[in-house]
Amino acid sequence: MLVIKGLSKRYADKVVYENIDLTFDKGISVLLAPNGAGKTTLMNMLVTIAKPDKGQILYNDKDIYKLGDSYRKILGYLPQKVGYYKNYTAYENLMYVAALKGLREENADSIINMYLDKFGLFEVKDKKVKGFSGGMLQRVGIIGALLNEPEILVLDEPTAGLDPKERVRLKKILSDLGKERIIIVSTHITSDIEFIANKIVMIKDRKILHDDKVDTICSKYNGKIYEVFLDANEVAEFECNNYVLMQQYENNKVKIRFFMDEGADINYRSVIPNLDDVFVCEYKDCTGSEGVLE
Repeated sequence: MLVIKGLSKRYADKVVYENIDLTFDKGISVLLAPNGAGKTTLMNMLVTIAKPDKGQILYNDKDIYKLGDSYRKILGYLPQKVGYYKNYTAYENLMYVAALKGLREENADSIINMYLDKFGLFEVKDKKVKGFSGGMLQRVGIIGALLNEPEILVLDEPTAGLDPKERVRLKKILSDLGKERIIIVSTHITSDIEFIANKIVMIKDRKILHDDKVDTICSKYNGKIYEVFLDANEVAEFECNNYVLMQQYENNKVKIRFFMDEGADINYRSVIPNLDDVFVCEYKDCTGSEGVLE
C-alpha cells in the first residue's frame, strides 16, 4: 500500500498541494484533472524525482525517500517525455533500459519479446526507432516501464499519441496488470479510463476534490444532468441561460446535454451522469491551466 500523509508542495510563491492525504492500493488509480493542476508534480514525488515540503509518502509503512534504491527497484515509471536513442532499434533501446534496471540479459530478452508481442511491436523490433510514429514510441516507453515487473507502475499520460485500437489494447493490459500491483495513471481524458479505473482522484485548487469509485463520483450528479432537443435558432438563447456540456446535431435538431442544479422543466429528459459530465462541471471555472507545474 502506498500512502500519502499531510503532503504539501510549493514552487517559488505558488502552492501546488496543501496538506493532502491519499492511499493507493492494488488496482488502477487515476489522477484526473486539467493540464496544469499538478498531476505530474504529484507523480514526480511518488517516484522520488521531487520531494514534498511537508508530509510523508509511505510504502508498506516505510518512507519512500529513506527506502531509496530498494523502493526505486520496484517502480515502473513512464514520464510525459521519454528519451530514445534514435539510431537504436526498439529491441536495443529496451535492452538498454533493462540494463539500467539491472536485469540479466537472458531474462531481459524474454520479457522484452513478450511485451513487444503484447503491444503489437514484435514485427518491428529490429527497426530503428527514428522511423517510428509517436504512438509506436509511446508503446516502447510503456514497455520500458514494465521491464522490471514493478510492484508500483506510474504512467503519466500513457495514451498520448495512441490511436483508438492501441488505446483499447493498453486498457486491456492495464486491467490485467492491476490485479497484482498498484497502477497510478495521470490523464485529463475521461474516456481513456472511465471503465477500467478502480478509483478516481480529482485534483482542484491544491486539494483532493474526489477520491472514490467512478460510479460513486458520478452519482453525486444524479438529477442534475439533462438533455433536450432544440431547433438550431433556439440554441444561442439556451446557452445564455444554462450550463451546456455537449451539443450534437441529430435529424435537423440539436441535442443539448446540460447541467441544472434544480428547477428543471418537465420537457427536459434527465440522463445518467458520466465522468465527462462530472469533469466539465467540476472544472467549469478552469481555463485549461491553473498556473502551476503540470
